[in-house]
Amino acid sequence: MKAWILHNPNNMTYEETEKPQPKSDEVLVAVKAAGICGSDIPRAFVTGAHVHPIIIGHEFSGQVCACGTDVDAKWQGKPVGIFPLIPCGTCGPCQKKQYQMCRNYNYLGSRCDGGFAEYVAVPEKNLLELPEDVTYEQAAMLEPMAVSVHAMRKGMVLAGDISKCRVAVWGLGTIGLLLTMFLKDAGVKDLYVIGNKDAQKLHVGELGIPEENFCDSRKEDAATWLMKRTDGAGVDLFFECVGKNETVQHAVELSAPGGSIVFVGNPYSDMTLPKAVYWKILRNELRISGMWNSSFTGSEDDDWHYVVRALAEGRVHPEKLITHRLPMEELMQGLTIMRDKTEDYVKIMGVNE
Repeated sequence: MKAWILHNPNNMTYEETEKPQPKSDEVLVAVKAAGICGSDIPRAFVTGAHVHPIIIGHEFSGQVCACGTDVDAKWQGKPVGIFPLIPCGTCGPCQKKQYQMCRNYNYLGSRCDGGFAEYVAVPEKNLLELPEDVTYEQAAMLEPMAVSVHAMRKGMVLAGDISKCRVAVWGLGTIGLLLTMFLKDAGVKDLYVIGNKDAQKLHVGELGIPEENFCDSRKEDAATWLMKRTDGAGVDLFFECVGKNETVQHAVELSAPGGSIVFVGNPYSDMTLPKAVYWKILRNELRISGMWNSSFTGSEDDDWHYVVRALAEGRVHPEKLITHRLPMEELMQGLTIMRDKTEDYVKIMGVNE
């Protein structure tokens, strides 16, 4: 088969390699679509992965074309989405089915071979059958969508009925835009979004955000803007999707007394809080949660099933955020666009014909 093999940082080639043979508890998936995650960029060009050589890519979907000896034969030929985290099954979080917090996990596309290929071996327990009306491209976005839903549901735990909350999303990359999409689907009306690209304004407009509720932080001070928009009250629920010191501090400063914050953005650097900002957490009795992944337990109430229901019911349309579609053999073009930021993009998708 052909696959993108990362030999070392900044050394990834599309080449012929051995087709994987599924283990007894695995299936072989013919990859139909694979999205590039922002985390794939440093992995491909700077830091490398946990092991080399490796096939990266953890946002993908496909069709089961072979089953291991212990796998239920019902999977043969099924279209599937794939949860990329492979939990150990024995640690404390795993015992509670909190697999996203597994202490000893494996991971498709960063610790073992992933989806930038024609075929990939996947544990049966990581499969999610796709409804008839869900496309492979939509399913290749299940992972970032589920992360967004996990963030939203964290906010629901902290803040209660979010449809009645003033909500802010600061950071409109893929996760921030998908989070905005799901917040609108959940009935949030008082929603303020902050980005830094002209294209983001267009995307949030398509998601139903009024122009006056979008702030371009390049053109005006976003903190001042948000306080004006909320008449000085701040917001009840703040999603920080950037991961920088300044936006973390703004999340605290712009939250209303008794408000809630969900930290979503991966950190760019060490985080520090000035004493005055920390005091606001205490005196305003803010509720704060962090998250980095999503819940996948195989039950109907996990994040992935939430997303699939929303897709099957036509409530959300993540495919509108696909800005580039490339044949898999041309995927390096997409990785380079994201590395060099030569074009506006949201989700760049590689497809196997």
